[in-house]
Amino acid sequence: MRELNKQQSQDTTDGVEKGDYPRATNGIVFGAIVTFASFFVLMMSFCSPYWIESYIETRTSFKNMGLWQYCFKDFVYPKYQFTKMFTGCHNIFSHYFYVIREYLLPGWLMAVQGFVTMSFIIVFLVLLMLSMTIIRLPLKPVLQYEWLLVRFSFFGTAASSLFMFLAVCIFGGCAYRRDWLMYPKFNVLGWSYAFAVVTFMLLFVATLILHREARQAFEARGEQKNLVMQMEMQQPGYQPPRHHHSQSRSLQNYI
Repeated sequence: MRELNKQQSQDTTDGVEKGDYPRATNGIVFGAIVTFASFFVLMMSFCSPYWIESYIETRTSFKNMGLWQYCFKDFVYPKYQFTKMFTGCHNIFSHYFYVIREYLLPGWLMAVQGFVTMSFIIVFLVLLMLSMTIIRLPLKPVLQYEWLLVRFSFFGTAASSLFMFLAVCIFGGCAYRRDWLMYPKFNVLGWSYAFAVVTFMLLFVATLILHREARQAFEARGEQKNLVMQMEMQQPGYQPPRHHHSQSRSLQNYI
């Protein structure tokens, strides 16, 4: 009987050394792929200046804009006391747009910038956690706290999906306000805004996938913890904690 137990322990040790520990589930891998796709689309929407643009046929002074950039051609702001034409593409926070920044950056647009920026940062952190979960690095902490990593990833994608939903709703509802860009009927939402909508949908799909995986990982957290303890006990030179010795001694004295 002792030889059989010894053989089983040796087989388990060899299996762990060979990398026969539980791999990440297909659901986590698929959720990570969808999250990465959403991050790629979000990055294009975040950096590109085509959230709204004017029709080419109209030949208006406004050309296009993004979250961080405006493009004009011979634009004159009527409320500015000096006659100055704004031409070219420049950052919103550049000194070039200093005198009309309040006009270019209303409160609702700052809210859109904030929501998209928070979503961008959170999705990046979620990708880091999912990468650790998939490649199992570091091995023991990931196996022991996999349920926590997957749960945080679920919360992150859910929050990012909500932020992107708010961003596209606010921008879509306020893009044609007459107190913002002049001649709003000559403008149309661009492909950068469409990418933001696609990002929201992809993040929503990733949220559903990771929600299921988070529940399964939470149910299996006991098995993962036992596996980590078994791996530690099988390491050469392993010594049990001192409180185990004291408990066993007190139990012997009691008996």
